[in-house]
Amino acid sequence: MKVRQAQPQDVEGWFALRRALWPDCPDQDHREEIQAQFGAVDLAGFVAEAEDGQLVGFLEASLRRYAEGCVGSPVGYIEGWYVLPAWRRQGVGAMLVEAAERWAAEQGCAEMASDIELDNAASLKAHMALGFVEAERLIRVAKKIRKLPEARPRT
Repeated sequence: MKVRQAQPQDVEGWFALRRALWPDCPDQDHREEIQAQFGAVDLAGFVAEAEDGQLVGFLEASLRRYAEGCVGSPVGYIEGWYVLPAWRRQGVGAMLVEAAERWAAEQGCAEMASDIELDNAASLKAHMALGFVEAERLIRVAKKIRKLPEARPRT
């Protein structure tokens, strides 16, 4: 098993892994977000490659100015992390996180953060097994708003 920073030749395998993690995301958005990783100083994509060359996992990391539970800045942040089910519980996820932590440390970070959906117990367990501690629980809300007419200038 080899974990390394993603290269342009990894796009199709990476794309398939992203679709498995985020199936509701439009394909064009996946492709644009993958391309954004190449050459960006505040983003890094890592892939886990099996002996046969198949990509079996990925992790996307970023640098954030702030993250809940962290006191320093910048903070390394796990934006997305996925390992194919057949490859889980074999250390692949840990290797991806370690690669991201090394990258974040090279960028001047002293902390790494992530987020987990409230109902994703498997992800929480994986994070905790790698030394993460729960910083807080948060539910974000959103709604669509209708466009209001332009306000008339006051005279």
